[in-house]
Amino acid sequence: MPQPYLFRTVDLDGQSIRTAVRPGKPHLTPLLIFNGIGANLELVFPFIQALDPDLEVIAFDVPGVGGSSTPRRPYRFPGLARLTARMLDYLDYGQVNAIGVSWGGALAQQFAHDYPERCKKLVLAATAAGTVMVPGKPKVLMLMASPRRYIQPSHVIRIAPQIYGGAFRRDPDLATAHAAKVRSSGKLGYYWQLFAGFGWTSIHWLHKIQQPTLVLAGDDDPLIPLINMRLLAWRIPNAQLHIIDDGHLFLITRAEAVAPIIMKFLEQERQRAVMHPRPAPS
Repeated sequence: MPQPYLFRTVDLDGQSIRTAVRPGKPHLTPLLIFNGIGANLELVFPFIQALDPDLEVIAFDVPGVGGSSTPRRPYRFPGLARLTARMLDYLDYGQVNAIGVSWGGALAQQFAHDYPERCKKLVLAATAAGTVMVPGKPKVLMLMASPRRYIQPSHVIRIAPQIYGGAFRRDPDLATAHAAKVRSSGKLGYYWQLFAGFGWTSIHWLHKIQQPTLVLAGDDDPLIPLINMRLLAWRIPNAQLHIIDDGHLFLITRAEAVAPIIMKFLEQERQRAVMHPRPAPS
């Protein structure tokens, strides 16, 4: 039976951020999810449900997406990382593990770099180092430049095999199910997300990310070719690469297979808690 989520809207200086928390056990560090461009938090629920039920998970809609308000002015990744840290303060989280998907992978890199004391471990899925990357096919990138797929469900059903690859090429029902979970806030929020990544790159400071890092890549990803994840794993000092037999959204389409890989990566802290229990008071 799916576990209940605690939904809460956080107001930070006039910016409303919609959050969802799946409660877990206190002996595990919570997992914070940075979602992809235009993607509302409901889209990662299948992945969350595949994770260990003891793991507390935090998801949120970035400004201009889903249930979060759209700011009047554009923003950049450093500002979003700062907003995320303030959101965690408001929700009373000190340290988290972080996972970033696609566009959210860039934000996760920024968060891990700017707030190393808040980010214990890092998982990067289907993402890249920003403008210093090997791009996908021009036709695919042109489709991604428009928010139309989040406004017209019929459009995403039609183009999903081209932009997501993998299982979406074989199963048309996946695109229908994906479109049914989309909650759009309009075009402006999507354009603000595009602007956040314009000219941004992490390539010059990836070597400063000291957190243990798991890089997950799909071998049939039309948006982020595999070589980009190899670059991340090479540049981040304490990183390991795992390749998934699927496309861009393997975190959703292969949730049951990917979740154990991530849990194994995060499991070390649980082992330490068992092997080194706190001594009882005398």
